Amino acid sequence: MKKTIPLFVALLLSTLFYSQKIERIEPANWWIGMKYNTITLLVYGKDISNLEPKISYPGVQLGESKKVENPNYLFVTLNISDNAKPGILTIDFFKENGKKITQKFPLLEREKESANRESFSQKDAIYLIVPDRFANGNPNNDVIPTMNEKTVSRSIEDKRHGGDIQGVINHLDYIQSLGFTQIWNTPLTENNQPEYSYHGYAATDLYKIDSRFGTNEDFKKLSHEAKKRNIGIIWDVILNHCGNEYYFVKDLPSEDWLNFSDTHTRTNHLKSTVNDLYATEIDKKEYTDGWFDDHMADLNQKNPLVAKYLIQNTIWWVEYAGISGLREDTFSYADKDFLSVWTKTIIDEYPNMNIVGEEMTRIPAQNAYWQKDKINSDGYQSYLPTVMDFSLTDNIVTSLNRTDDWYSPWRDVYQGVALDFFYPHPDDQLIFPDNHDIDRFYSRINKNFSHWKLGIAMYMTMRGIPQFFYGTEVLMTNEKAGSDGQRRGDFYGGWKTDAKNTLTEKGLSTDEKEGKAYFSKLLNWRKTNSAVTNGKFLHYAPQKNNVYIYFRYNDQQQVMVLLNKNEEEVTIDLQRYHEAVPTQFKARDIITDQEFSFENTLKIPAATAMILEIETDR
Repeated sequence: MKKTIPLFVALLLSTLFYSQKIERIEPANWWIGMKYNTITLLVYGKDISNLEPKISYPGVQLGESKKVENPNYLFVTLNISDNAKPGILTIDFFKENGKKITQKFPLLEREKESANRESFSQKDAIYLIVPDRFANGNPNNDVIPTMNEKTVSRSIEDKRHGGDIQGVINHLDYIQSLGFTQIWNTPLTENNQPEYSYHGYAATDLYKIDSRFGTNEDFKKLSHEAKKRNIGIIWDVILNHCGNEYYFVKDLPSEDWLNFSDTHTRTNHLKSTVNDLYATEIDKKEYTDGWFDDHMADLNQKNPLVAKYLIQNTIWWVEYAGISGLREDTFSYADKDFLSVWTKTIIDEYPNMNIVGEEMTRIPAQNAYWQKDKINSDGYQSYLPTVMDFSLTDNIVTSLNRTDDWYSPWRDVYQGVALDFFYPHPDDQLIFPDNHDIDRFYSRINKNFSHWKLGIAMYMTMRGIPQFFYGTEVLMTNEKAGSDGQRRGDFYGGWKTDAKNTLTEKGLSTDEKEGKAYFSKLLNWRKTNSAVTNGKFLHYAPQKNNVYIYFRYNDQQQVMVLLNKNEEEVTIDLQRYHEAVPTQFKARDIITDQEFSFENTLKIPAATAMILEIETDR
């Protein structure tokens, strides 16, 4: 007896079959003329894994179509040859009955000299912005009804405050006037989390700008407008984790798309396990594979499809928006073999690209492990050009706060910088008084204005690439130590109702106005002095006189930096410094614009920094 399918079952199956549609293809386009020319598309839709893709486009071949555990995913590989031309590639996804779903995939032409784009280096100074807290340029996007977190309240530290991309665009002239040549925004991609979503580090769509910040086109506009002012844009990348509201976390392609996908085990945060000779495998695994937080799912970069997805996403944003540099968050938490592949792939595509990795450690040996050309005992090869110098950040604060004792209070800075031998490229370190994860510099030095000036003078002239957090120029503080919400306080004047305004200086105190002028003068001067932007560094061990002296120099220019922490004038004997400077020389103090002619001795005013441009025939 022949069995038949009940009519209602047949109709149901038919409805399900014909309702198939593709919801996402990521990336949504690519470019011709790329070294990275074999791409894997993540195709997502209800039960679409049985679709058979076909293409017909000169210079492009269809590679492997890979199914995974979840039938809602299909991974399609395209091989784009060097002779492919720009245009619209059509991908036809055929069903078993011959019906097809057609998707358009643009192949774009790259901007001229895209591969050789200039990046950031010691010549630059970086302005770090938390967009939600900087300026509200478009109040209409403060609340998006379709998104999970709908509350905007500037009086609550962990809520969204309404800053956006347009707010940054509106302040580009101001940022340029301060002397900055690069902007690093904390992540701008969608964070559609139910709460605490303003910071950007729990992405829910890596290909989309969060609607409360603006659109992808708004971000491209920011990059374009910044470039017109000779300012580059640094993109904040998160490879380790994403938000647990991401569609591919809620609907996993496969169990191994995430680490600890079933238990959500938190990371142990033990960075030492990466290069500890005696570490156990479970300790290593719990560090790199553990979830960064309960709402931050840990991506498994050992899965080749995850690795491809993340690499392609980084390249896509660089190419799409004209990015000039990358900052990679929580660097060592990701799989270290993947990190080598990711970094090398980016630099192979963009040979001049600088990438700074966040290894939040105060231990130079641990930090130096990740810099390119470091010879590591375990044979690990990294390709990361720049690391973040958290050690210097702490040492400067300690030296400024330390009272007189048997040795100079500057010893922490001196001894810390003396450990640069750990680094294969010591000049390629990001130096910073504070950032979005550290208490404000002015708060950490107990709001001592003369000490603030000493510290700022040091960051303007020290080896490395300086980065300053928005508002540092006007002495912004956080009254509650350890509070992320206060560290990331609203920029003065970023909202029309603000009583204080950094740009107009309305409501600023005398010290805040003076600080802004001091900061801008030094930063704009810095751009003109090659000894500071690419010169060598030489420092003298600080004496009991509480003065730290160092030199920046090259064949064209020489700068002498003198930092006097004393409450009284100090006279130094120039004979001690004869290795760097003669006992008689002329110089200009760039802070005061005074011209000096020194002979045998030099007087440094109380609680003052002197930055001397030395007249030289070199």
